[in-house]
Amino acid sequence: MSWRKEERRAERGYHHGNLKEALLQAALDLIAQKGAAGFTFADAARMAGVSPAAPYRHFRDRDELLSSIAQRGFEQFESQLSAAWDDGRPDTVTAFERVGKAYLAFARSEPAFYSAMFESGVPADSTAGLMAAGERAFGVIRAAAERLAALAPPGVPRPPAMMMALHIWSMAHGIASLFARGDAARRKLPMSPEELLEAEVLIYLRGLGFPTDRRPAPASGAEPPPLPEDDRPAGPWGRPK
Repeated sequence: MSWRKEERRAERGYHHGNLKEALLQAALDLIAQKGAAGFTFADAARMAGVSPAAPYRHFRDRDELLSSIAQRGFEQFESQLSAAWDDGRPDTVTAFERVGKAYLAFARSEPAFYSAMFESGVPADSTAGLMAAGERAFGVIRAAAERLAALAPPGVPRPPAMMMALHIWSMAHGIASLFARGDAARRKLPMSPEELLEAEVLIYLRGLGFPTDRRPAPASGAEPPPLPEDDRPAGPWGRPK
């Protein structure tokens, strides 16, 4: 092929209706087919119908393309987690359970974004936009953890909210990655991922010494009262005095 034909093809790529969006969608499709590590920059250009040189007009390299996809994924993720949390309404425990379900639902419905966010190998701080989007998403989990920590019964040492947020995030992420994803990497499970996550969190909270029976909240909408002293499970530092 002559250089003139190559030049014309590059010009067509540059004048693509919306080249940046086409490349992002092409990369998402490739991630869905091959995983975040299974395609090249040239593959994305080919799927978008442009020359191998055209993507460089918008992205420095494949990592920057993946970073943009991961940022969009975290923005959608944060939106769904925030909607599920709904500022802790009608009560902290109910809202927190919705956040867990939303986490699993995102992994199931958006496997390509999920893979770009967590499995692409792109550093979480590779760009300011990606880092900020990731922090906002984690911020929802941390806000929920802070409310949960505030429910510690009298006599039970209140655990650090950041520690709780990291532990709960790890649980949700592990279950989502293994059992709730929407691609071929999902493992079989003899129960629903939501049931498994609920059981894990229940065991975790009992280990911290939190009351875990689901008594209905008072009509005023206040948080459920703590269990009587004798019914509280022993925490990691012994039974509360």
